[in-house]
Amino acid sequence: MAGCLTNESKLCSTYVHTLRPLAIVPHNTQTTNSMKPVHIALPDNVINPHSVVIRSEQAAMPERARHYPELRYMGSKTRLLPWIFEVLSLYDFESALDPFSGTGSVSYLLKSMGRRVASSDFLNFTSTVARATIENNHVHLEEPAVKRLLAPYPDGSRFIETTFKGVFYKPDDLRFLDRVSGNIRQLQNPHQRALAYAALFRSCLKRQPRGVFTISGDLSHYDDGRRDLRLSLEEHFLEQVEVYNAAVFDNGRKNQSLQSDVFDLPREKVDLVYLDPPYVPRSDDNCYVKRYHFLEGLSQYWEDLPIDTSTKVKKIAKKYTPFSYRRTAVDAFDSMFERFKDSKIALSYSSNGYPDLNILESLMQKHKKRVRTFEKPHRYHFGTHKGVERASVTEYLIVGS
Repeated sequence: MAGCLTNESKLCSTYVHTLRPLAIVPHNTQTTNSMKPVHIALPDNVINPHSVVIRSEQAAMPERARHYPELRYMGSKTRLLPWIFEVLSLYDFESALDPFSGTGSVSYLLKSMGRRVASSDFLNFTSTVARATIENNHVHLEEPAVKRLLAPYPDGSRFIETTFKGVFYKPDDLRFLDRVSGNIRQLQNPHQRALAYAALFRSCLKRQPRGVFTISGDLSHYDDGRRDLRLSLEEHFLEQVEVYNAAVFDNGRKNQSLQSDVFDLPREKVDLVYLDPPYVPRSDDNCYVKRYHFLEGLSQYWEDLPIDTSTKVKKIAKKYTPFSYRRTAVDAFDSMFERFKDSKIALSYSSNGYPDLNILESLMQKHKKRVRTFEKPHRYHFGTHKGVERASVTEYLIVGS
């Protein structure tokens, strides 16, 4: 097949192209004379594969990656992991950096592939989840530690109960959060603390009807009979401890979890950088703090995170990122590509974000010799209630090597 990557025996079941207006041949469609891909002259730094569908003939995604504890999280790539695995498997790399790790699912995939992984996010609670599942190779929350977490907390702080009464959760749930938060902070092992927090975050997301913290008060109209809404936070927590214990494994590499902005990360040699920045929205916003402020505060018991008491949901301050604004996004992408120009770059993006695909390809071509774009139709849905809206988009993986 013309234009295949370095490992021609490794093919992926996805659309692949380099620059528009190359034609895309749909799946299960015979190419006729009227449907032949257009042959055009491409820049020297762009591979010319003709836009075709290529079929999977490679090893399946590691089974362990399929069982990663999914978080209800905006932009999560969990459902796209098999496709991401297919694409990344076409490239040779031993080490990987995931500086927008979010839920940690892609970092966990990379770890499952046997790579040395550095995972980072600018939020503390997501970085904590990665510390539990990516950096942690051996530590579990055993029964004695779990019993200590459920015991009465000597301090008796009622901060969460008093601050979020009538905002989120029932009084018993809020008292549990105060108690378990205090006990988590007493754990000496950082990976045990991270596991406990990860279990707590996932419990909170399951117990919150829409999985975001932008709505509050009486949420009974969202109650569709789901088991998640019937369990208490303590019951959820005990289940999630087992879930995260099962996710711990050793891939034989020294992996790392960091909390950092992408532009503040240490400059260290890495073979591949997987970039999944917030999609600059064409409408609404992409603010993660707005949606998950409660979990971010919980991750450090709101220490150094002043609450805006004038807001109904008790927000904390929004964190700035240039990827939230059209006026700064293009320069941010250019700077990011320049920063990682000595590594292979895999950018994950979507057709519903700004800037457009041709701009992103042009920016990456400034810094990488070869650029190839993989496409996959996808339907995003956010939330679990019956009326959830699903958006049809095209997902891109733009790979520079």
